[in-house]
Amino acid sequence: MWYARMPHTFHANRQYHINCRKGDLAEYLLVPGDPDRVPKIAKHWDFAKEISRRREFCSFTGEYKGVPVSALSSGIGPACMAIVVNEASRIGVQTFIRVGSTGAISKGINCGDLIISSAAVRLDCTSNCYIIPEYPATANYEVLLALIEAAESLGITNYHVGVTATTADFYAGQNRAPSSNYPPIAPNLLKILQKAGVLNFEMEAATLFTLANLHGLRAGTVCAVYANRCTNQFKEGAGEENAIKVANEAVRLLFEWDKRKRRTGKKWLFPSLLKKKL
Repeated sequence: MWYARMPHTFHANRQYHINCRKGDLAEYLLVPGDPDRVPKIAKHWDFAKEISRRREFCSFTGEYKGVPVSALSSGIGPACMAIVVNEASRIGVQTFIRVGSTGAISKGINCGDLIISSAAVRLDCTSNCYIIPEYPATANYEVLLALIEAAESLGITNYHVGVTATTADFYAGQNRAPSSNYPPIAPNLLKILQKAGVLNFEMEAATLFTLANLHGLRAGTVCAVYANRCTNQFKEGAGEENAIKVANEAVRLLFEWDKRKRRTGKKWLFPSLLKKKL
């Protein structure tokens, strides 16, 4: 893999925050939070070039196993993710896959495991600016299936599938008291979510799912578990490489599935379609 570095420039015909224009990003976009994770993703590609670095938004475009793909960091939090979805969708992105890190809230999940989100609890506040709170934040089923298939095909079996809680804040929002003077306003939130079977805390998935669905786009999330709130374990970077591999391979699968749908004139992916000879 190689990549070319681009100068830090801004032009009027580019989207204001992400500094990208039509043609800069592929239809399939991987979205890590950390800008430093973008080149880590791109090192697995056949080739890549840096498109832009502006604020927390770092973008690369290239190919993975012959499939056009891009990566664009969102920074931390739901408001930044909303910027990415709004601006990237204006210039042609159709499928978003968040490649993140997360904290588990279930005893059965270890540091280094992966969590593939099927849906998210909307504690992000940002999505409420777009639609009523009752609107569900769900992953696109094709992206969800591609992430699971990618993990299995790569021999990565330490993954979990389920509901994620997306919060607007890392501290009080996730039941961490920043100080004795400011305890969390919902002190039982962690226990409530655990009892409901929610797997993890993070800060972007619900916003991504909600906005993607409102835009008629596809979105999914795979996160590496860096911490577990039940066991008080913390291992920074644990599972990151596997999350990246799964996300890249999911793009290849989606590309092949999309091609199959076009050839057969089908709008929706279904199991028997994947078995048909073309």
